[in-house]
Amino acid sequence: MDKYGNPEQAGNLDWGDTSYEEALTYLSNLTKFGINLGLDRIKELLSRVDNPERKLRVVHVGGTNGKGSTSIMIAEILERAGYKVGLFTSPHLHDYRERITINGEMIPKNEVVHLVDCLKPHLESLVQSGVEHPTEFEVSTAMAFMYFARERVDFAVIEVGLGGEIDSTNVVNPLIAVITNVGMDHMDYLGQDLRSIAAVKAGIIKTGTQLITASDRPEVLEVIESRAEDLKVPVWKVGEQVRWEKRWAGELEQKFDLFGLYSIYEKLTLRLIGDHQLKNAATAVTACEVLTREYGIEIPREAIYRALKEVQWPGRLELISLRPKVLLDGAHNVDGAIVLAKALPLYQRKRLILCLGMLSDKEREKVVELLVPFADEVIITRANSPRAGNWTYLAEIVRRYNQPVYTIENPRDAVNFGLNLLESDDMLCITGSLYMIAEAREEILRLKKLR
Repeated sequence: MDKYGNPEQAGNLDWGDTSYEEALTYLSNLTKFGINLGLDRIKELLSRVDNPERKLRVVHVGGTNGKGSTSIMIAEILERAGYKVGLFTSPHLHDYRERITINGEMIPKNEVVHLVDCLKPHLESLVQSGVEHPTEFEVSTAMAFMYFARERVDFAVIEVGLGGEIDSTNVVNPLIAVITNVGMDHMDYLGQDLRSIAAVKAGIIKTGTQLITASDRPEVLEVIESRAEDLKVPVWKVGEQVRWEKRWAGELEQKFDLFGLYSIYEKLTLRLIGDHQLKNAATAVTACEVLTREYGIEIPREAIYRALKEVQWPGRLELISLRPKVLLDGAHNVDGAIVLAKALPLYQRKRLILCLGMLSDKEREKVVELLVPFADEVIITRANSPRAGNWTYLAEIVRRYNQPVYTIENPRDAVNFGLNLLESDDMLCITGSLYMIAEAREEILRLKKLR
């Protein structure tokens, strides 16, 4: 797969797949350590490999939704400006190596093998010395830092995994901290109200950095600005100091004007769809403007125009097929469902077949309430995750709306069933957990290849 989740044409095949597969199995087995927030393990691990995170110029991007899209847009702009840019995101859709890229190229298989072999003895030594075993995400974070430092990237754009304050990425001292927004998600780990969650997200703000936020909820802004004030960190607010006006939106791209901190960008074209992506794009451009003004980084205007026009982010309002019309979107929480509901009117169709699969720890009733009224028929499927829980309960919720509903456990089977329901002017929308979206997307790509 390339950086956009499309089939890879060449490269990275010199090393034996057996060694690479063994490395992936090793990483996969680390998931047994679950989600274990805290910085002690990652700090100890990084100290044993010469603290690569300290050798990086970092843009650190957190938030409830939009942090992945914002991260990739920042990375694309910097790349178009001529810089060597590392990007660390999670989770991946099809290939583990999507998480760690430099200028859009996934980390080579042999590098994954090398880094795993390098870290294994340190992980074993940590446990022997009485430290808890690092989690899979912590090991992946360390691998990204090591790879970026060795390749001497000009910038590393690092997406927060979960929360902020005690997420393993929060060992960096960034040039810029970005908080896209704060919503209700991962409440078991982050808190039961917006102020509590905002406090955790604001943990990525550090002395000596610049803060950019696109959050517009007053209680969230109060928490974020309070921490920034305590640390004497300047705050740039997207939506107040930075504005945008949409000119036109279609199914495959949209155009807008952006009134930035220091410049006006007329007739920008953005390949990512949805009003939320205009805000994410404004946030990404603001980060680049601050890099230019505060740190003297040269970023030509043309780099911004080209990056936004060409950027892709698979599985997020991705119209992956036009005939038949198939839309993929990882609307895995309430805020994501709100975004999808706002975007659905853009897509021309006669009927909408909705295929939905969510994890049990999400607010499923609210998501169904937002999305099911748009659907003519609904397919419920199971996300490939231990957190899927009682996945058929979703169907019980949907039945309250008197909609025809089918339950098909395997996402690939659900996709094929949904396609068979389509008539020429209908659309299939596959949404929910990214674990499910990944399987569905692979099946769509397989079917397109067969045609």
